[in-house]
Amino acid sequence: MALPEPPPAGARMLPADTFAGSTVIVTGGGTGLGKAIAVEFARLGAAVGIMSRREEHRLAGVGAVEAVGGRAAHADADIRDAAQVAAAFDVIEDALGPVRVLVNNAAANFPVPAEDLSANGWRAVTQIVLDGTFFCSQELFRRCAEAGEPGAVCNILATQSFTGGPGMAHTSAAKAGVGNLTKTLAVEWAPQGVRVNALALGLFPHEDMRADLKALRPNGEDVDARRSPAGRLGRLHELGWAATWLCSPYASFVTGHTLVVDGANWLRRDFVMPEFVPVRQQIAGVLGPRGE
Repeated sequence: MALPEPPPAGARMLPADTFAGSTVIVTGGGTGLGKAIAVEFARLGAAVGIMSRREEHRLAGVGAVEAVGGRAAHADADIRDAAQVAAAFDVIEDALGPVRVLVNNAAANFPVPAEDLSANGWRAVTQIVLDGTFFCSQELFRRCAEAGEPGAVCNILATQSFTGGPGMAHTSAAKAGVGNLTKTLAVEWAPQGVRVNALALGLFPHEDMRADLKALRPNGEDVDARRSPAGRLGRLHELGWAATWLCSPYASFVTGHTLVVDGANWLRRDFVMPEFVPVRQQIAGVLGPRGE
């Protein structure tokens, strides 16, 4: 027995016009989780801006939004650079109208023992995840405040931001920072009508997952599903539903909150814990002795 499957992809949990007339930016919205979120906003009437450094990813996101009848535009930006963020917002607003909703989905991660993590590797991840989230959020807030209009931000976390993540020190630390930032900005920006929330995700398999991360799960989804109290993994449209609800008028009194969407997996504790395996051995078992 497992938790029941959700309604099928394409079903709506909110009225079809919930975001009609609104423009939403999804960073990293051209692949995987970001693309799934972008599609669900489009189903609810939003025009969707895709921000990414890679053109093929941006075009994939635009194509996915247009495939469900939505309007989309894209802009190149390295979100580690606040000036590039502002310029990308301008491009998307010129094409679609004022941006009032932001999903900070762009991220970077790779498995590595902490002692092997280079300075450049640390900075690449922490600057995209933490700095980029702040710069994009700040830009959204400034535009909402200047226009005197409400807005909403949804930050994408992972449950390892609560627990730490062996083999993912850079990502876990950066995501924990974003979790704290979510609370701080919620308090500061509520008087101007801008809400800030977060989603902490479990496993949501998708076709764009990187090869090295897929290698950590050589036996596929079935094994991971058996490891979860839910008996299954997340479905991409469930993630989209959670993000759209948090950013919608139906969550207008919810801010500073982190919603966990993981089937209770992060809370799992065995009565008798399995034998401990150091993270270096776990990584070496599937990626080679140096994670290569």
